[in-house]
Amino acid sequence: MTALRQRKGSKGKESTLAEFQSHHTNCCTDLHTEKVLPGDWSWGSIIWTSVGWSMSVGLGLLCCIYLATLHENDLWFSNIKDVEREISFRTECGLYYSYFKQMLQASSIQEGISDLIHDNLTESKRTINLLQRMNIYQEVFLSILYRLLPVQSYLEPVYFYIYTVFSLQAVYVIALYLTAWLLSGSWLAGVLTGVWYILNRVDTTRVEFTISLRENWSLPFLALQVAAISCYLRPKLTALKQMVMVWLMYVTTFCFCLTWQFNQFILLVQALVIYTLDCLNILTAKQVTTLYLVQVSGLLSVWLLQFCNSMLLGSLVLSFIVAALFIRRCQSGLKTGSLLVRLGKLLLHTAVVLFLTFTINYLAKKVLQLRSDEHIFKFIKSKFAFGLTRDFDASLYLCEEAFGLLPLETVERLAGTLLLYPYIVTLLLLSGIMAVTALHNMSRPRQGSAEESNGAEEIQEVVFRPDVAYNLLHTLFYGLLAFSTMRMKYIWTGHMCAVAAYGVCGMELWTLLFNTLRCNNKVLLRLVRYAVPLVIIGSLYCSMQLLAGIKLCTGRGLTNHPHYEDKDLRDRTRQVYQVYAQRSPEDVHSILRAAGADYVVLENSICYERRHRRGCRLRDLLDLSNGHIMDGPGENDPDLISAPHPRFCEAIKTDAAAYASLFTRVFQNKTFHVYRLKKKRKKSTKSSSETSVTQ
Repeated sequence: MTALRQRKGSKGKESTLAEFQSHHTNCCTDLHTEKVLPGDWSWGSIIWTSVGWSMSVGLGLLCCIYLATLHENDLWFSNIKDVEREISFRTECGLYYSYFKQMLQASSIQEGISDLIHDNLTESKRTINLLQRMNIYQEVFLSILYRLLPVQSYLEPVYFYIYTVFSLQAVYVIALYLTAWLLSGSWLAGVLTGVWYILNRVDTTRVEFTISLRENWSLPFLALQVAAISCYLRPKLTALKQMVMVWLMYVTTFCFCLTWQFNQFILLVQALVIYTLDCLNILTAKQVTTLYLVQVSGLLSVWLLQFCNSMLLGSLVLSFIVAALFIRRCQSGLKTGSLLVRLGKLLLHTAVVLFLTFTINYLAKKVLQLRSDEHIFKFIKSKFAFGLTRDFDASLYLCEEAFGLLPLETVERLAGTLLLYPYIVTLLLLSGIMAVTALHNMSRPRQGSAEESNGAEEIQEVVFRPDVAYNLLHTLFYGLLAFSTMRMKYIWTGHMCAVAAYGVCGMELWTLLFNTLRCNNKVLLRLVRYAVPLVIIGSLYCSMQLLAGIKLCTGRGLTNHPHYEDKDLRDRTRQVYQVYAQRSPEDVHSILRAAGADYVVLENSICYERRHRRGCRLRDLLDLSNGHIMDGPGENDPDLISAPHPRFCEAIKTDAAAYASLFTRVFQNKTFHVYRLKKKRKKSTKSSSETSVTQ
């Protein structure tokens, strides 16, 4: 930041910029483009990139097969009759599938399409255009494809339909994989994204029991669009690559809008993301205009295909984009002046844009006589307590659990798969950096020559990567949407996996964290003091679950592990778990030494466990195995006796002489206590053996 301030009035602009680039790199400066799009095309680079693409396809196919297997196991789909298979398409899913069946039963493709355009079965006593009213072009396309492909002899229509939907989930995983790869520069982030997506299947997709839902068709295209936007916003793209990305963004936006009736509301949130990045001076004017026009082009293309559906022309997102572009064109001096002046201009600008948005939308609906989506706005009004309503349609939404707030169980499940914690850390770090970037950009005067403006934009690009900024606001905005409406969580959780994987595998965030630690001598000294003993560990003991992570991260020797299909290992595990039993320090020391342990890690979550009921806690199981009475209120078997020693994991923390002579504390925090085992003196060993002989 200092280099940026010195740039004002400085004659050595190029040297200042170079100094800034070399000394102020952070999570948003290192692009690693050579890892995603290798420029030298060396054999090593080609092989590495090929492995990354192969992993993406493999994870996509794994997810596809996994979901198909879940569907088969849940319904025994291959063993039930055709009518039972059709019954399995519940609620609106059956309606959408019926149009696929109707197209196949028609004598020709032309007749099938004509029946859909002049349908008198869906609504009795009415003839409606289904292609205009509903988003069923995917069923039309799929039925035509089934007629043309030579698969009718060995693949039934229903399987062709469901396998296509499951295949789209493979595309979804690949798109998230590519997004994480583009952000981090490593396809390992994509692998982690795919694994997290599959592990959190309950919260990332519901396709296995709601196959025909529109979101299952559209979300893969939305994920592809986000990947294309992330690539488009990467700095230093050639003109050809930019053109390819723009066309890819248009195609994916078009497919997304064509397959889901809620497209306008999802794109509205995306338009707000673009607007925010524009206001924070992170995107260039060309990028903002291009992204807006891609959205407009996609919506208008769908409008034409849906026989000029007035609901799209009267959508709030079109009104917002028109208002934002118009006001942006009129207010040329928006990004000039001091920080307070620019904040005032920004607030005024936002108020004018919103006012013009609602004005345009109101006039458009009046001209088009549009009332198709009013129930949604009534639902939003009632949900956020802007006014009570007795509207039947809005009440139907309010009474559905899917349209309520995100339940706490979802957050607990995401935390249980270790997705939530790195996601929150990444979110906090990036949000802090982005806030600093925004304040700096807004406090920097924009007056001057075009050369200075170009230089400012170059420095801005170094401060915060536009692709990272977009994905940060994307996950924030859709996260808020998910928390407000549970059904929308499937838009958020998939992208959440990519953002968390970027935080874990992206070297930039780790570099920023270590640079921060180097700036704090106290933290660094504590890190060296407590981490060095663990680094030189020859072998250590802790719980099986924790040991698995230690083995993965350090490669050090272990006393036991979670692969439990071995009797000797089970016996050793029961022995080393005596650290949570009521045993003497001499006994525990001898057991751990016999197992080859040099260090022991005690976990408070096990020592003071409250998650399970009495009798199921690990310490209770150990007490029962040793014939000791369990602690805490409750009944005990009559043959159990009181233990002669206190619980080891609690007593060792008192630093009593009997424990201090055998164990030395080397690290502790709120969760773990690490002790090094001392060597027994010969005298202690001798007296101990004499005592055992006496007993």
